[in-house]
Amino acid sequence: MRALVLGCSGPTLTDEERALFADADPWGFILFRRNIVSPAQVRALTAALRACVGRPDAPVFVDQEGGRVQRLGPPHWPPYPPGAIYGLMEPQEARRGARLIAADLRAVGITANCAPVLDVPAEGASDVIGDRALAADPQRVAVLGRAAVEGYLAGGVLPVVKHIPGHGRGNADSHRALPVVDTGEAELDARDFAPFRALADAPVAMTAHVVYSAIDPDNPATVSPAVIARVIRGRIGFHGLLLTDDLSMNALSGTIGARAQAALAAGCDIALHCNGLLSEMRELAALAPPLAGEAAARARHALDLIRRAPAAFDPVQEPAAFDPVQEPAAFDPVQEPAAFDPVDERARFDAAVAAALAKRGFPADLLADAPKPGDPTEGAAPVGA
Repeated sequence: MRALVLGCSGPTLTDEERALFADADPWGFILFRRNIVSPAQVRALTAALRACVGRPDAPVFVDQEGGRVQRLGPPHWPPYPPGAIYGLMEPQEARRGARLIAADLRAVGITANCAPVLDVPAEGASDVIGDRALAADPQRVAVLGRAAVEGYLAGGVLPVVKHIPGHGRGNADSHRALPVVDTGEAELDARDFAPFRALADAPVAMTAHVVYSAIDPDNPATVSPAVIARVIRGRIGFHGLLLTDDLSMNALSGTIGARAQAALAAGCDIALHCNGLLSEMRELAALAPPLAGEAAARARHALDLIRRAPAAFDPVQEPAAFDPVQEPAAFDPVQEPAAFDPVDERARFDAAVAAALAKRGFPADLLADAPKPGDPTEGAAPVGA
């Protein structure tokens, strides 16, 4: 088993992809809109991916944040609001929304979601984060983020907090170019790093392709030993599984193989590759190391959190208030005694979203603003494009 998460080109696997995945044995896979047609089709695809590697528990990831970043949508799946709308609601709605998304994903064999976004937006930054952020206040982001993580775990889906140690100040869209943040380390620590520190016990985190010049002026976090050791593992205290953001994004330079080697050497545990191009995946398969040592232990721990059946649902329970001084408590996904009724809970959630939109004067059809073709978050560009 190699330290890779790979994508595929379409809604069904080609013979070449089956052969490559069987030989490369990646730890997991990731899906995008190009891979999504219908519930039955997605169930067949996730089963086929796991059959290639012979592991029924091989994680299948997706980005189902809501808003402009959601891969499963109408007519087969309901739309979900962007992160900023959760910021207008009580934390229990962030938990409820995550629990409902988890039910959608588990039903089609998807067991990991690249959410929640813990980035704290900053005025004048690129809008690549924008309304994907849960709030503008770090403590509020932490409270809502923890609620969402608990909801995903309760639903049997592995959450991936992102983009550690923080993409909110980025002055460019890292899908297209390399963001550089010149803010001082003390301010970064107090604001940008704070939500990640509050959720340092999250099982998986995704890196930011961002240069923090006060820490390492030469390398984005994904390939920076200084950022990973001193900030992510050190100051933030995150010791879970560290997944790169998509290695094919234009923020990084060099061949796809060189990018993966640099990220893993810097301290990332898993290399993520999204565009589904066979030539690039073959290059990665030829050089990616086996998943071993501490990285393998972190991966096992993450999967252990979702091996049991999804927990029942308790719409009353609210996450504890964020205390930036206290050590984060361990996630316990099974503190839910009541039965989960997805129809009833969706009605509650939809009503809460509608009330939040109405209160702030947002249009009622806001959720109909689906991702546009060519959206840079769709993981479709070859390296150098």
